[in-house]
Amino acid sequence: MGAHRRPRQRSTGGGRGRTAATITLAGAATATGLGGGTGHAAPEPTPAQAQVKAKVDKLYQEAEVATEKYNGAKEKADAAERRLEKLRDEAARKQDRLNSTREALGSVAAAQYRSGGLDPALRLALSADPDRYLDDAALLERAGSRQQAAVGRARKDLREIEQLRGAARVEVTSLTSRRAELKRHRETVTGKLDAARRLLSRLTAEERARLGHGTGDRASRASSGPRDGLSASAQAPNSRAAAAVTYAYRKLGSPYVWGATGPDAFDCSGLTQAAYRAAGVSLPRTTYAQIDAGRRVARSELLPGDLVFFYSGISHVGIYVGDGKMIHAPNPSAPVRVAPVDQMPFAGATRVV
Repeated sequence: MGAHRRPRQRSTGGGRGRTAATITLAGAATATGLGGGTGHAAPEPTPAQAQVKAKVDKLYQEAEVATEKYNGAKEKADAAERRLEKLRDEAARKQDRLNSTREALGSVAAAQYRSGGLDPALRLALSADPDRYLDDAALLERAGSRQQAAVGRARKDLREIEQLRGAARVEVTSLTSRRAELKRHRETVTGKLDAARRLLSRLTAEERARLGHGTGDRASRASSGPRDGLSASAQAPNSRAAAAVTYAYRKLGSPYVWGATGPDAFDCSGLTQAAYRAAGVSLPRTTYAQIDAGRRVARSELLPGDLVFFYSGISHVGIYVGDGKMIHAPNPSAPVRVAPVDQMPFAGATRVV
């Protein structure tokens, strides 16, 4: 998320100043000028315009930090919800078994009451068929053993049901806390994005373009064609990394939506997670977890498919595609695009596979 600073004096190719449809903010994405060819130097922004750009960039970066915190809290809330549902299902199964046991024990108790309380020796003496009585007595004894076992199971089920209900109460408390945390982070993100939108709305389309908030997904796609994608995939260290790179190229121009993991919209860590999911590799949801998902590599050792991370809080991530470039989901005013790795403060890289 965060509108990321481009290097000064970066030229833009012809036609890259088009205004694109917006996603959630007015304007579109930061121009990167990666398309080669001839062009002229972009006009320098006025001091007032530069001040707006600096404020917008800061708001985007702060919103990105909040987005990753939201993503982490949502991951934990979803896990708590799954655990709670599992506990409830298990408690319901045990309750059903307990009810069946109670019903069977009730039937046995009723039968014993109806049979009366005659002493077994007297019942034997009065029986018209002593052999039959002895057989029945043996059967009743075995039934009594089963009844005792049933009582034992019922007691065990009761204890386990109480334990499950206690664990469920703990999960409910945890889930309530996670949902409150989600709400706080959501409010932070939307507040920052609303503030950035208000600042950008004060500028004309031409001024937004001059500040790097006026090129659209067509320019993003134009900067890298199919040949670039094939070349990057071919240089990847293995087939899974190549598949992730191919996926990222296919998603160029897709809108940024905070909290999204595809297939049609992404935030920064959502894009990298989706790319490797398409390659058969499971990644954690957040940037600060993804950086530990593979083997750390030096910037000088980067290969296509490596994940590259930015800012001291590890709040942004992209997929390296070679030649000093990455594909990333920048912010709500910019679609998924190719950008220089040196566009933001580099924090580290990891090779997933």
